[in-house]
Amino acid sequence: MSGSEGTSAKAVENSAASPCGAPEALPRAPLAYENSAFLDSPDGRIIRIVSEYSEPLARFRREQIQDTVVFFGSARFHPLDKANRQLELLANTDAVELAPADEQPASAQEAEDGSASLLRLRRAEAAVEMARYYEDARRLAYLLTEWSLSLKSRRHRFVVTSGGGAGIMEAANRGAHEAGGKTIGLNIRLPFEQCPNPYVTPSLSFEFHYFFMRKYWFAYLSKALVVFPGGFGTIDEMFEMLTLAQTQKLNKKMTILIYGSAFWKEVLNVDAMVDKGVIAPGDRHLLQMVDTPEEAFEKLKEGLTHNHLVPEAERLAQSAGKDEELPAGPEIVHTL
Repeated sequence: MSGSEGTSAKAVENSAASPCGAPEALPRAPLAYENSAFLDSPDGRIIRIVSEYSEPLARFRREQIQDTVVFFGSARFHPLDKANRQLELLANTDAVELAPADEQPASAQEAEDGSASLLRLRRAEAAVEMARYYEDARRLAYLLTEWSLSLKSRRHRFVVTSGGGAGIMEAANRGAHEAGGKTIGLNIRLPFEQCPNPYVTPSLSFEFHYFFMRKYWFAYLSKALVVFPGGFGTIDEMFEMLTLAQTQKLNKKMTILIYGSAFWKEVLNVDAMVDKGVIAPGDRHLLQMVDTPEEAFEKLKEGLTHNHLVPEAERLAQSAGKDEELPAGPEIVHTL
C-alpha cells in the first residue's frame, strides 16, 4: 500500500470513530469544590477562609461544646520530670531542630566545673523554673475540668482549650484529659514542624492555616483566659483578648488571669502604661495576677459562676412556666 493510500485509510478510520470529524470525547471537568488547583489558588482563598469557620463550627456543634476556658503560654516548657533529666531548648517553637549548642541549657557537670557560658547557666536555671509552670497549668486544668464535669448541663461547659502544641499547651490539655474531660487543641500550620500533643481529644483537634481564624475560635467560645509565661505568641494572644475586652467587642464578661506574678511583673509594667496615660486606670482590672493553681481555680470558679452560671440560672427561673425556651447554649447554638 502506497503512502497516500495508507493516509486515506487512517482518515476513513478516524472519521468512523468520530462522526463529522469531531474531536475525541473529553473527560469530565472536576467539580469546583473538588478542583484542588482552584482551591489552592488566590481565587480560592475565600473558600479556604470560610472552611476554617464552618468546619470547626460543625464539629463544636456535633461535640456539644457550649463554651471554653483558654490557656496560653510558652511551647518551650517541659514537664518537671523531663526537665530534670534533660533540658533542651528548641530553635523554633515545637520544632525538631535543636538550638545551637552555645544556647543549650548547661548540664549539671558544666555548672559545677564552670565550663558553661553565662547564657547557658541562665537558661538552665530558667528551664527548671519554667518547668514548674507546666505542672501548675496541668494541675489547674485538672481542677477546672473536674469542676466543670460536675455541672448539670446538656452541653460541655468551660472546656479547656489550648493552641494544641507542646509546653503549656500540652500541660493544659493533659490536665483536662487526666480529669476525664474533653479538651480542645487549635493548632496552626507553620513552616517548621508543629505536631498536636497527644492529650487533645481527637475529635476536637483542629489545624488552621490562617492565624486570624484560629484567633477567632479562641475568642468566640471562651468565657475565661489564663495566660502563663510565654514569648511573642503568648503576649500577642493575650493583648488581642485584652483589647477585645477593653473595647467591649466581646458580648460577654471575661475572666482574665495572668499566671506567675514574678515573671509578668518583670516583663509587663501595666502601672507604667497607666502613668503614661496610654490606658485608663480601670483597665488594670481587666486582668488579675495569680500564683498557684488553687488560687487561679478559685478565681476562675468565682468569675464563671458570677458572670455566667448565675445569670443563666436566673433567666431559666424567669422563663419557668412560659412557652419560651431558654437557649440551650451560647451564640454557637443559633449560628447559621
